[in-house]
Amino acid sequence: MNPQSKLSGIFTPNLVPYDSRGEINEPELRRYIDWLIEKGVHGLYPNGSTGEFTRFTPEERRRIVAIIADQTRGRVPILAGAAEANVRETIKACEYYHGLGIRAVAIVAPFYYKLSPASVYAYFKEIGDNTPIDVTLYNIPMFASPIDVPTIQRLSEECEKIVAIKDSSGDIPNMIRMIQAVRPNRPEFSFLTGWDAALMPLLLSGADGGTNASSGVVPELTRKLYDLTMSAQLDEARRVQYDLLTLFDTMIYSAEFPEGFRAAVELRGFQMGQGRQPITSEQKTDISTLSRTLQCMLSEHGFTNEPIGGCATGITEELGNNDVSQIVQRVVAELNRRNLL
Repeated sequence: MNPQSKLSGIFTPNLVPYDSRGEINEPELRRYIDWLIEKGVHGLYPNGSTGEFTRFTPEERRRIVAIIADQTRGRVPILAGAAEANVRETIKACEYYHGLGIRAVAIVAPFYYKLSPASVYAYFKEIGDNTPIDVTLYNIPMFASPIDVPTIQRLSEECEKIVAIKDSSGDIPNMIRMIQAVRPNRPEFSFLTGWDAALMPLLLSGADGGTNASSGVVPELTRKLYDLTMSAQLDEARRVQYDLLTLFDTMIYSAEFPEGFRAAVELRGFQMGQGRQPITSEQKTDISTLSRTLQCMLSEHGFTNEPIGGCATGITEELGNNDVSQIVQRVVAELNRRNLL
């Protein structure tokens, strides 16, 4: 692997719009991809957890990546989710995405069956020995078998095609352990965090970037946070990280994941359609709370006309501690009302 092509920056785990029949809305997806690129994301990450990859068929997953590759036209690299139900189908997906010119794939550890570290190693070793495309390990222990540090170190040393790990555990010390174990022998190996709430501290700890769901809603803010942190403007970066956490918590707790993120993208001007997971009326996102938080946060950071009208609540351009506290209190009150706390 050429060190110049190391995976770094913000890769957006983009959502997929649906049409009125619940099918992929290709024109809206293309418009959304153009918007994300124009707003400064470093790369795109289709078929991730935020993109609801398990709710699409294998054929639909391939079509999503093909549409995005065609629309992107090489403007930014693509890290495509390639996880299928078994190793044979996963390798076939790797071959297909390689044919599309995708930069790399991300593969979650085996899910449903909880496997031992030895089995997780064997799974990825089989893929690493047979893939034509670079592979990013995807560690998300809340949904799949965990990939422990010794396994990551061993795979990095034995498989040249395994070039990165995306960790969505939010465990900062564990990410540091990964970096310590792997980087001495593989300096070009990339470490990406999938946990928005810890983007700044993980970048400061040596991570190379993130695959952050919030970047699909506020790509300007996640790019701003990345740039400020990497240029050591830490006071300003810390303020953006705090605000991003408030928004992230609102989106992730206001509805079943990722419905809060889908609702927020609607507020940015896109028709996302009805998701494929049926929900009750009580589970529907509280749009007023989400809208208030999103619009005022955009206004706070200078994006006053996005969404149209900017901050619609009368809050001044500079949010003070009391304003942030009020937003958080509203969110907590809503979570309590829904018995989510």
